[in-house]
Amino acid sequence: MQDAEFVAHMKDVLDIYSRPYDPQKPLICLNEKPCMMHADKVQPLPIRNKSPRKTDYEYERRGSCSIFGIIELLTGKQYVDIRPTRTAIDFAEGVHHLVDDWYPQAEKIVLVMDNLNTHRIGSLYKKYPLAEAKRILDKLDIHYTPKHGSWLNIAEIGLNLFSKQCLNRRIPTIEELDRELNAWCEDRNHQSIAVKWPFTTADARTKLGSLYPELTVVN
Repeated sequence: MQDAEFVAHMKDVLDIYSRPYDPQKPLICLNEKPCMMHADKVQPLPIRNKSPRKTDYEYERRGSCSIFGIIELLTGKQYVDIRPTRTAIDFAEGVHHLVDDWYPQAEKIVLVMDNLNTHRIGSLYKKYPLAEAKRILDKLDIHYTPKHGSWLNIAEIGLNLFSKQCLNRRIPTIEELDRELNAWCEDRNHQSIAVKWPFTTADARTKLGSLYPELTVVN
């Protein structure tokens, strides 16, 4: 089924992914992930004689939060910001954190994200005065993945990685979650593990050719 809008956004994102590394214009992918906190009702039995720790099946729900995560494509650097809610204000504060704390020296941040309803420039104007919102936006070069094409957001890779390696157990509080995830990111960033993204514009034309519109030539 032809979808010119999907193709346009996909090609834009894939072209960005093919750019060479520029420290003054870091390529950042952003996404958010909901997370439930759980606590053990029964204290787990510790590891003994090389046997695994034994955890009771019963647990207690401790609420939820939103994990605001970014990944820099060409260096593999990852950062997280844990938020108790997922609102436009939370998004605005996360982007402010990105611009002023994680990449303050960047001339321009190339930001790729999906079409989540809070991922809009208006969110910044909801949180900050006009001049401050504009200052933040002037540091950003924003690009959106296609609707229903969030798999093109490399931040999904980062979210999946720490979900498997760090969130595969019960974590009872936001504070503990924040410590664990930031420690995981620090360790990974120290290893400088870059992301290898093999899907190119040429691959898209071959594998997703049915999405491309057929042009009618008029003589």
